[in-house]
Amino acid sequence: MNKYIAVVDFGMGNLHSAGKALVSAGGNVVVTGSRKIIESASAVVLPGVGAFNDGMKNLGKLKLVKTLQNSAASGKPFLGICIGLQLLYSESEENGLWNGLDIIPGRVVRFPEKKGLKIPQIGWNNVYKTKPCALFKGIKEGSFFYFVHSYYGIPANKNDIAARTYHGVKFASAVCRDNIFAVQFHPEKSQKAGLTILSNFVKMVK
Repeated sequence: MNKYIAVVDFGMGNLHSAGKALVSAGGNVVVTGSRKIIESASAVVLPGVGAFNDGMKNLGKLKLVKTLQNSAASGKPFLGICIGLQLLYSESEENGLWNGLDIIPGRVVRFPEKKGLKIPQIGWNNVYKTKPCALFKGIKEGSFFYFVHSYYGIPANKNDIAARTYHGVKFASAVCRDNIFAVQFHPEKSQKAGLTILSNFVKMVK
């Protein structure tokens, strides 16, 4: 098979919309839950919506935890989207305390209860870059992206933060380290700016 991007199917929604958006961005995409196909892929995308604990349980049932950790460590381009970003962290406090993939050291926490602050955050918000990152090439400062989430990640190493967004608190809306990229927003729902993000990722596939 030619070089392809594996979009990980672990039963957490929006997989096919993410896959279609990657195809629109020029990617050769396979949506799969197969360890073998993921391991052989030139790049990996972990998308999804839903609860952190359900995501980790599903990855465990499919025996994909080690596969994803190995893929991230292999140097191949790896992109997490929404819950796929949160699962990269060490742990989450959603519905108790749960261990994550521990690819990005840090913890996932809930937005603070503040008067007038809507939780979950649903809709468009600005994203401000904090360091150079290939994923954001051609993206204007303060561009709008589409978010749907009640929790956000706090990286243990601030150097992992690629972009920030404000919703009651200033939070890391994107992380970037070596071959690891992840965004809290939904690029597949973010029109031209989102397609640019996905196109930048597709171009990393060698």
